[in-house]
Amino acid sequence: MECRSPKYMTVVLSLLIGVGLWQAPLTVQGQGLVLEDFQAKEADGFPSLWDHENQRSQSKGRDAYKVQSENGASFLSAKDAGQRIKKKKIDWDPKAYPILTWRWRLNKATTGTEPLAAVYASLDTDLLFIPVFTKYVWSESKADGTVTEGGMFSGSEIVVQTGTKEIGQWFEERVNVYEDFKRIHKHEPAEKAWGISIIAAPGVEIDFGPLIAAPAK
Repeated sequence: MECRSPKYMTVVLSLLIGVGLWQAPLTVQGQGLVLEDFQAKEADGFPSLWDHENQRSQSKGRDAYKVQSENGASFLSAKDAGQRIKKKKIDWDPKAYPILTWRWRLNKATTGTEPLAAVYASLDTDLLFIPVFTKYVWSESKADGTVTEGGMFSGSEIVVQTGTKEIGQWFEERVNVYEDFKRIHKHEPAEKAWGISIIAAPGVEIDFGPLIAAPAK
């Protein structure tokens, strides 16, 4: 077997990262996969391995999203974001791990904003390799369980939290992204899910806890 020097392996790994072929393995926690725990951050506090949807306003996005900690627990704080950020491509099997859980806490909201915030689960891509996603939203006024069908670029929405009365309180969500995808899109998702995204509306301050994929049982 040919032996490779540490220097050689470092160069190869750097090249793979540069062209997007290398991905860090997901962390296993109990029976679930930790898709993001907000433990890692860049020098300015922006979460590591995340991208901006709007590349033209990266500075605003970096200012709006910051990793913070409270009582030893890390979370992502979003303030007046108005734009979506996405985790760099992560693969997980949505059929084996169909349940997506996360926590979020609303700290400030503006009247007439819909939705206040959302978590996107992208389980496939279309023929143009554009992610196909389901958008789980915190609505100001729509009832829990409300489903709004999406269009070519908007995606379908499912309300999982509503109202602005419980300011400062953490809520935990548990959704079956696999079954929701099949029900909404009428076909099986890809064998490996494409990734996750997050958005907070302008004028909204909200925190996001770890996102974990788990088996159905």
